[in-house]
Amino acid sequence: MLEYSSIIPFLPLFAFAVITFFSQQKEKFSAGLSIATMGIAWVMSITILIQMLGYHGEHAFRLEQAFDIVNFEGFRLELGVLLDPLTAIMLIVVTTVSLMVHIYSLGYMHGDPRFSRFFSYLSLFTFAMLGLVLANNFFMIFIFWELVGLTSYLLIGFWYEKKSASDAGKKAFITTKVGDLGFLLGLMMMGMYLQTFNYAEVFDKVVAGQVSGGLLTALALLVFCGAVGKSAQFPLHVWLPDAMEGPTPVSALIHAATMVAAGVYLVARTLTIFIPDWHAFTENGALTDAAMTVAYVGLFTSFFAASIALVQNDIKRVLAFSTLSQLGYMIMALGLGGFTAGTFHLMTHAFFKALLFLGAGSVIHAVHTNDIQEMGGLWGKMKTTSLTFVIASLSIAGIFPLSGFWSKDEILASALNHPLFLIVGLLVAFMTAFYMFRLCFLTFAGEPRDQEKFDHAHESPRTMTWPLIFLAVLSVFAGWVGIPWLSHGYASFVFHGHAHHAEPNWFLMIGSSLVAISGIGLAYLMYYKKSISADAVAERFKPIYNLFYNKYYIDEFYDIAFIKPAHAAARFLWRFDGSVIDGLVNLHATVTVWLADVKYWIDANIVDGIVNALGMITAAASSAFRKIQSGRLAHYLLVVLFGLIVIGLLATSNLLNLALTEVGIH
Repeated sequence: MLEYSSIIPFLPLFAFAVITFFSQQKEKFSAGLSIATMGIAWVMSITILIQMLGYHGEHAFRLEQAFDIVNFEGFRLELGVLLDPLTAIMLIVVTTVSLMVHIYSLGYMHGDPRFSRFFSYLSLFTFAMLGLVLANNFFMIFIFWELVGLTSYLLIGFWYEKKSASDAGKKAFITTKVGDLGFLLGLMMMGMYLQTFNYAEVFDKVVAGQVSGGLLTALALLVFCGAVGKSAQFPLHVWLPDAMEGPTPVSALIHAATMVAAGVYLVARTLTIFIPDWHAFTENGALTDAAMTVAYVGLFTSFFAASIALVQNDIKRVLAFSTLSQLGYMIMALGLGGFTAGTFHLMTHAFFKALLFLGAGSVIHAVHTNDIQEMGGLWGKMKTTSLTFVIASLSIAGIFPLSGFWSKDEILASALNHPLFLIVGLLVAFMTAFYMFRLCFLTFAGEPRDQEKFDHAHESPRTMTWPLIFLAVLSVFAGWVGIPWLSHGYASFVFHGHAHHAEPNWFLMIGSSLVAISGIGLAYLMYYKKSISADAVAERFKPIYNLFYNKYYIDEFYDIAFIKPAHAAARFLWRFDGSVIDGLVNLHATVTVWLADVKYWIDANIVDGIVNALGMITAAASSAFRKIQSGRLAHYLLVVLFGLIVIGLLATSNLLNLALTEVGIH
């Protein structure tokens, strides 16, 4: 099966093509085909993972298949696939979450007039993401990188008749393009100096020192720009919260588990560029400037987003900022050299965050609002949704022994030698536990705060609850592969040329668990027992509350610094175009028309006048001479007779004159 891995992306591509061109009006067939192809891709991915587990101990196992499309004077462009442990893990993540989202969408999108189109877009997105994961070179990954951006735009703005949705799609597309521009510049630099885009060849040349320190730092940071855009790291994070305008299955698929994970995957895949000397890192923990930049960006993003999530009331936006924070966690770990920690949390986070978004969609489907202040008391009416949502919340909070506990602990362990990162990491863990259970208590516990919405609430259909149950199982058990005492666990499998994961630390495990429990406890006191007034706390720290609630006013700053100047520049250019450019064009046109009128007058009155006068003279003369040529014999005889008479008279006159002259009279 390993050698057939390249088939996997083409399965959803086949579904996209068939739905788009042949079955737009056949909703059941379209959904069935899309789900069936994803199911086959999922089974193939599991088979590949099982086969690769059979190579235990051979950490350098890799299967690469490629063929050249350009090979000119040592410069190569190729299309190919790379299959290694990281690829195998990502295949499982993408196909599992995508399959669950496809099934869930049967119920969530039921009755939508563009039902088939939605499934075609899901299939196209999955093709792009799978192609990105399997690519063996930077050239290919950039192609699929851009296709992921396109499909994200299509899915976020799927309900384009809503201005907020169409604006969100444009915002996501344009914001990520800013990061992609940096990525493209990095690829151009790579092609210029390294003459190859193949991962292995690039890494070998980097390790061999063929790229100078400053140039390598610039190259690494330009590649990282792409990750900042796709994984919504500060300052290019602003598109992700607005992306919640898309259908909730889109939020689960793209903006929780897969697309936003692409940036983390890119950093993990190219970590050698950031830390070329792994031996030195293993010995003394030495990090390059590029790696530390990555770590600081991740650190700031994780804290920044978590603080905003503390006070948001839109259920999907809480989860959106939670995603930002967790992605920052992963980026921070990778910047600190925690390859295992970053990729491990990427895997577990995909499952429990997809579950949270799908659970949120189930709630919205029932109460028809996103505002958690209008919910409450749903536990009794939506048992499956409530239970699975709480399981996912416990997992993301890092409660033992759920999946999130093991991956979060791995990230904190990677920061043990960096006190600032460890302290902020623990603070973020506390905030995560707090805002997630604030969300749980306000949504599912207590008394309903909007009786009408509560009365209409109901559990979602099985097509929506079955994926929740499946993802809940993964949220509990998927992280167990990272239990540090397992000799054949996640770290042993995925380790491939990078520093091994940190050793187990009992003090850290207990400490992080207490931090998470404290966060849950504070949420319990404030939002369930109400022994601490949330309103009073908000009023007491109103400036800070307003800062968090308004997302640090970053959108407003961008609006003032970039959007309004861009609009002003566009208006100025529009006026300049209308008054100057169009004025010159119109002046030229006016002069041209005037000259044409003058030419027309001369042509009509002078040139045509002379020609017409000659014509009239010729016509008059011809009219006169035409009478001579009447064709009647009598006329001709009359003319001849008249001529003879004239001639006779002239002759007689001449003879008379001659005679008179001779006689001397004249």
